[in-house]
Amino acid sequence: MKKLPRNPTATGPAETFTGSVLVDGIRGPMDGSRVAMAHVHFAPGARTYWHTHPVGQTLYGTDGIGVVVSRDGTVVTLEPGRTVWIPPHEEHWHGALDDQLMAHIAIQEGDDADETVTWLDPVGDEEFARANEAARGR
Repeated sequence: MKKLPRNPTATGPAETFTGSVLVDGIRGPMDGSRVAMAHVHFAPGARTYWHTHPVGQTLYGTDGIGVVVSRDGTVVTLEPGRTVWIPPHEEHWHGALDDQLMAHIAIQEGDDADETVTWLDPVGDEEFARANEAARGR
């Protein structure tokens, strides 16, 4: 057993996030485990780019309300205490609603090459607005 050092909070890079995002790294792969974890904080309207994970991803909501959206248009709300599983290679994005902050713990596992994510294109404003409408039941 070992106590891991606290990592400084990092800004989500503009190459993979839209809006204000802060990332607190929890842990990366180590000692034979391929699991990586982070606590990610999204300001209202902030979101990831489209992306995939080779071994899937688990999101656990900790604060506020957000959405997880797949390319087929499925929209799942993410709120405190809710867990969402995204299967391997499923194209998706996640972020806060346009008027709510959202935070989640992201858990993903690396593949044989230690890759945990493949970043794709940004989420457009229209598709972001559609996800917000779907989350509100409109």
